[in-house]
Amino acid sequence: MRLRPLVVCAILLALVPAAPAFADDPTPTATPSPSASQEKLEDGLALDGGTVRAIVELADPGQNAPVASKAAADSVDVVLRPESQPFLVVQGTAEELAALAEDSRITSIHRDRAYPPTAANNLVQIGADQAHAQGFTGTGQAVAVLDTGIDEDHPNFGARIVDEACFSAVDTGVESLCPNGQTSQTGKGAANAMTAKCLADSVNLCEHGTHVAGIAAGDSGVAPGAGIVAVQVFSRVNDESVCGDPSCLLAYESSLRLALDYVAASTQPIAAVNLSLGGMPSETSCDDSEEGAIFKPKVDALLAKGIATVVAAGNEYFEGTSFPACITSTVAVGANDDSDAIADFSNRGAGVDLFAPGVDIESSVPDNQTAVYSGTSMATPHVAGALALLKAQSPQASMTDLIDKLKSTGRPYVYQANNTQVTTPRLDVLAALTGSTPQPPITQTPAPAPEDPDPSDPEPDPSDSSGPSPSPEPTETNPTPVPLPTLTVTVTVTVTPTAPATVCTRGTAGTRMTAKKWAVEVHRSSGKLSDATLSCYLKLVQKASTVFPELTKASSLGTAYRVLKAAKTNREKLDAALLTGWLNWANGTNGTATLKSAEKVRLSAKSTSTALKKAAKSVVPK
Repeated sequence: MRLRPLVVCAILLALVPAAPAFADDPTPTATPSPSASQEKLEDGLALDGGTVRAIVELADPGQNAPVASKAAADSVDVVLRPESQPFLVVQGTAEELAALAEDSRITSIHRDRAYPPTAANNLVQIGADQAHAQGFTGTGQAVAVLDTGIDEDHPNFGARIVDEACFSAVDTGVESLCPNGQTSQTGKGAANAMTAKCLADSVNLCEHGTHVAGIAAGDSGVAPGAGIVAVQVFSRVNDESVCGDPSCLLAYESSLRLALDYVAASTQPIAAVNLSLGGMPSETSCDDSEEGAIFKPKVDALLAKGIATVVAAGNEYFEGTSFPACITSTVAVGANDDSDAIADFSNRGAGVDLFAPGVDIESSVPDNQTAVYSGTSMATPHVAGALALLKAQSPQASMTDLIDKLKSTGRPYVYQANNTQVTTPRLDVLAALTGSTPQPPITQTPAPAPEDPDPSDPEPDPSDSSGPSPSPEPTETNPTPVPLPTLTVTVTVTVTPTAPATVCTRGTAGTRMTAKKWAVEVHRSSGKLSDATLSCYLKLVQKASTVFPELTKASSLGTAYRVLKAAKTNREKLDAALLTGWLNWANGTNGTATLKSAEKVRLSAKSTSTALKKAAKSVVPK
């Protein structure tokens, strides 16, 4: 299953080898051209054995039932068959999926990816308090929050939850969060974030959606008069090898697609869809990627109906955006702080459309409480709520014009990204509503990088006999400021509403280390980086990589250590090189093109031993 978050990012298609795919035979063998059916399969799909949850795309929605029946007759487990939809979800081996792909009614088969949430007086900074005083509250419009559900009885929402739905995938070790226990539910109570499945050791895993909804359209939010369409799109995953914790929440692609279609068919006057979740980081547009080709038509269809899709840009401190914010027709939102500066964790660059407050934002959480979160998750609903205000003011205006108005009236942030000067507006909803002149530009200066670890320091020799620790004890040693992990990968709840929040983000040291040095870092707190920072880095690797953990587990410090040390076959050597490269990226080095190219080699069932060795050398040159 995918940890990518989007909502939610791209993996590539795979086929079944006729002979052992990774035999360490240096002599390349001729391989036949792939057949049309093989071309339909995503690279890496069930490549290393076992079964995989996959989406089967159909040329005709009317063939859903007969294709599902044939798949079931061929012993392929059909786990989801949405009516009148051009896809179904199955669980199968590489051989079963390859056989299924021979059906001419099927256009492609790819993994059903899963994505995690992304996680100052903010209203004063964007002028929302003055907008409210002038009567702009968003009444008559609604915001659709596709997230972890909502606390329906929270006093911050009054009677303004106008609709609810739930689309929550199930799988081995994955449970539905729909109150009825099924994979879908609509109507009152469908998005309830107070169910038993949301609780883990008295902690509510579903807090995120209530917090986001409160920022967008709570009584203390940006659009306090707007309605809320709450849609639960997450599932509960009870697998520590995936989560790094006993349980976590992930949103599957199939659930997100059904939820977007539900919003598109709604009769509610919806101004914006809020997606505070994210997947693989991308330096450029991802419209032509596998995921982009699926999601962009849905985003465009919503936009044609006057509904904006507002998406978190991501918290990786990356010069680009996470999927699906990299789709050009979404509104990609980065985070700024109270001092009108880009938040140190926020993604940035030409792909970001707007910045909005995202540091230490207090909002509602379940059980009638409030909490402080930080992240682009928090910035995104500021923009969704602002669009509800503008749509309520000008209901006949096109949504494209309203988005452009937000951009043209925002306060310009001027900064460097990808070696060019970029100007991105910071949200100013009052200026957009009143036509005021934008505030003067602010030149942004990146924070200085922390001092690099001394590469000449001797490396301790970890004792292999003791073995790696899957859950190393935390260390107090932390020589440089480093990012901390969060409860839901990208957003952290502070202990008290006044305590500063932290976000899991890339480092800024920019230090390249070898596999041997990274093995020291992840082995029983024997390196310089804290275990908390290393755990954060592994979560970022899971978002950015198509190999980890889909093909190779590297979700905990213990499993990462084994990948770095167990480099015997050419396949294992490439895995170690890839993990080393991604950890260097998480530590602040730039450039992912070589890593992604090497991952394509790793994902292909046709790669020879020579190709695997060459790919490993390209990632970590000797």
